[in-house]
Amino acid sequence: MTIKERINVDYMTAFKAKDSVAKNLLSVIKGEIQTIEKNTGIDNMSDEDVTKILNKTVKSLNETIKSLAPAGKSEDIVQAVVEQAILQSYLPKQLSKDEIFTKITDLKVAGITNIGQIMKEFAGLPVDRKVVSEVIKELIG
Repeated sequence: MTIKERINVDYMTAFKAKDSVAKNLLSVIKGEIQTIEKNTGIDNMSDEDVTKILNKTVKSLNETIKSLAPAGKSEDIVQAVVEQAILQSYLPKQLSKDEIFTKITDLKVAGITNIGQIMKEFAGLPVDRKVVSEVIKELIG
């Protein structure tokens, strides 16, 4: 089952369960997917393209949480965190900092020390590129 199909099934489940947070969030994601499909002429988006939409939305939620934190609007923060957790369930598990460290160490042993080449090795992997950059700076300097 593709991520898009899972979102559609989960949307219907949330709709029937009257889970307004999940229903509204998944409705927005479905709308994003449909808009992009319509504008590009693609009938079925790939999991990779849907993942990009989900990552963009998670990033937006992170910014929302950061902006709400000083104001202390706890119920809005809780909703954003719940929405973030829902979206994370569709995303592949990110590599841990230890896994990134190990991969970069292996690349360094193989003679790859160019930052650009190391970053290319992480292309397409479920990883936070900021963490990769930090680990590279730790190991290579």
